[in-house]
Amino acid sequence: MSKKRVLVVGGSGYLGQHLLQGFSEIQGSPFDLAFTHHSTLPHPLISAIPHSRAFHVNLRSGEGFQTISHSFGQPHVVVNCAAISMPRSCEMDPAAAMSINVPSSLVKWLSSFDESNTLLIHLSTDQVYEGVKSFYKEEDETVPVNVYGKSKVAAEQFISTNCSNYAILRSSIIIGPQTISPVPKSLPIQWIDDVLSKGDKMDFFYDEFRCPVYVKDVVAIILALTNGWIAEGKQMQLILNAGGPDRVSRAQMAEAVADVRGYSTTLIKPVSASSVDRGVKSPADISMDITKLIQTLDISPTSFKEGVRLILETQASS
Repeated sequence: MSKKRVLVVGGSGYLGQHLLQGFSEIQGSPFDLAFTHHSTLPHPLISAIPHSRAFHVNLRSGEGFQTISHSFGQPHVVVNCAAISMPRSCEMDPAAAMSINVPSSLVKWLSSFDESNTLLIHLSTDQVYEGVKSFYKEEDETVPVNVYGKSKVAAEQFISTNCSNYAILRSSIIIGPQTISPVPKSLPIQWIDDVLSKGDKMDFFYDEFRCPVYVKDVVAIILALTNGWIAEGKQMQLILNAGGPDRVSRAQMAEAVADVRGYSTTLIKPVSASSVDRGVKSPADISMDITKLIQTLDISPTSFKEGVRLILETQASS
């Protein structure tokens, strides 16, 4: 049986690298893998996953997609991980946020194929929700409070209007080990660990809540969607909350790191999010109900505390 083609858009980013690694480790290598990158090609990633193919693509103009058509072919599955995901950056340049976060050039390219038999798995965010209650469900109204959330709502609407087959994953904060080719942005658990390890007191918000999700669970969700699509080929139009099972504040995240590491919790100073001007409005409680995810894909995401333990164990052994 011929291998199925999987394209990871934004493959050099944090989730993209973990995803390529997850696909490449499957027994029997059932997938032909390709990924797009915008900046410098990460050579450690190429070395670690030598059978994957890298393509330089400009997501604003779509330049580079035709090269994929000619030398890789129409993908069976495309996973879109590319985004400007820093809310403050989006606030400073809304036009750039919209042009990258709404995948118009990608969708236009996919619609150029004669047959619409590609599944688009798109990473959205919990920041599509307003943040005025706990445990949002997928059918709750999307009322984003910042440009990042607005760009992601626009992306969801664009995809649902223009794509025959899609799965939209509203992801919370993704936690996990560092990537093969280290990403420049600070990773949440590693940052907290680094701060607390120095023995200095640090402020952590006690009144903003998320459901952080372990990166390998996000990979498992995407693999399950991919395998289901390839096995059944039934029309898929799906929106799923992709979070972990625990609703936690930043202060509780820090307490979990302190507990695993044995740091004193007196280093953690709980403060209100309203005490800091971050240059962007942030929703207070965008915890998510993940019942639909569990029931649809039969996946039970890792608890937050276990995720922290796994991350810090990986860090200690590397």
